[in-house]
Amino acid sequence: MTLSSPPLGGHSTTLAEAFAGAARAFGPHDAYVEGSERMSFADWFDRSQRVARRWQRQGVDRGDVVAIMLPPSIDFAVALGAAVLLGAVVTGINTRLGPTEVAAILGRCSPAVLVVEATHTLPPLTGSMMLVERSRIADRAGDRPGDGPVRRPAAASDPAAIIWTSGTTGVPKGAWFDHQGLEAAVRSGGVMTAPFDRRLASTPFAHAGYLGKVWEQLAWGISLVISPTPWTARDMLRLIVEERITVAGGVPTQWAKLLELPDLAGADLSNLRLCVSATAPCPPELVERVVTALGCPLVVRYAMTESPSITGTEPDDPPDVQYRTVGRPQAGVRLDLRDEEGRSVPAGTTGRIHLKSECAMRGYWGDEAATAATLDSDGWLRSGDLGHLDPDGNLILDGRVDDMYIRGGYNVYPLEVEHVLDEHPGVSQASVIGVETPVIGQVGVAFIRPADPRHPPSAEELAAWCRSQVADYKTPDRFVIVDDLPLTPMMKVDKEALRAAASH
Repeated sequence: MTLSSPPLGGHSTTLAEAFAGAARAFGPHDAYVEGSERMSFADWFDRSQRVARRWQRQGVDRGDVVAIMLPPSIDFAVALGAAVLLGAVVTGINTRLGPTEVAAILGRCSPAVLVVEATHTLPPLTGSMMLVERSRIADRAGDRPGDGPVRRPAAASDPAAIIWTSGTTGVPKGAWFDHQGLEAAVRSGGVMTAPFDRRLASTPFAHAGYLGKVWEQLAWGISLVISPTPWTARDMLRLIVEERITVAGGVPTQWAKLLELPDLAGADLSNLRLCVSATAPCPPELVERVVTALGCPLVVRYAMTESPSITGTEPDDPPDVQYRTVGRPQAGVRLDLRDEEGRSVPAGTTGRIHLKSECAMRGYWGDEAATAATLDSDGWLRSGDLGHLDPDGNLILDGRVDDMYIRGGYNVYPLEVEHVLDEHPGVSQASVIGVETPVIGQVGVAFIRPADPRHPPSAEELAAWCRSQVADYKTPDRFVIVDDLPLTPMMKVDKEALRAAASH
């Protein structure tokens, strides 16, 4: 379903206006569910105003940065709402990041406010940053509800949010978005969005899947049910059933773990209308297993921190498209595949993914050099991902530019090999990296999480499987059986950790 009617919350030009409109339109309707606590849209707005008044008295102003370092929670949403009402720029910091990464982020954006758990260990803080403990967000004592609304005027082109990259290839970079860009993401939702959906939120709120889509929640009265931290597959299944979830999203790793639950077969999943896999490529075999086990369509979304909307499949796509591609550009997104000289490549040829969209970032916060290297003068964003188009215009991902390795003069794209290995019945999950070696240059090493740890497939069996489906030079030279694959804070496979393991 594509939404063509006006948003239920009304038209707005800034996030603060959308927030106020949602409070009026959806008042008593659930905005958030966290454990036994529920917060309506009206209560969200009221609580955010109380915090905003307090911060306003303490000198927080329009254009200041408010950083929120909390797990997914109602308190995170209230702090975000307060920043929005003040005309501040909101950013989230993943609680799983280390002190070096946190220090780099704080140094880059110089927030006026940092909201944290009282128990969180922070790097040394400098400047006039106001430290706000989480308990002060939930505490309503001393607030003056009769002081009137707090909404600072802002323009559609003003910065609204900063979303940080995962930092797997260096210090995190902050992709910043204006109000206009966040509003544009509402129009790209398509089948992902229906009025009054009940969504299960299983990824950090610092992630683009939340910060880049919060306007969508405000526009359509969507309830977010927060999965407990740390995430577990058992909690995911329980909440889908108990909270009558209509849209469940997750990264491929989370879907794989859900399928391993013995209770899944008897669970009442009748309210689910859609499952979504995003943030990392989903193996075709995993997509098929999710559809079969949950009894509802699964669509695949390809997105990145720098552009929360790029491509996606549709529920009525044929199996080959649904299981092997990431679909076609979403509404308002233009896609082009180019070689390293910037020339467009023909369909079927691997190229670096470039995109142009109103949803895309406006730049990297405080980093003109990185912005210039990523955004050209015409507004095209140069990604680090590789892909090719099938004859029908569906995008097939071939991996990251920095993941590709050269074995004996031939380019090898690990994602292609991972898809082949993931289809082996004895493999639950595979990740392939290239490592340096004398003479031949680089060789492939495959890390395998077996479907049955008691009876893992042999290296000979896996090599034969690969050679039967791809060129021999693409077959990994080594196979390493592991209990689990290391994950980044965004729950993607941590290939840097795998490279370090392979070198020992």
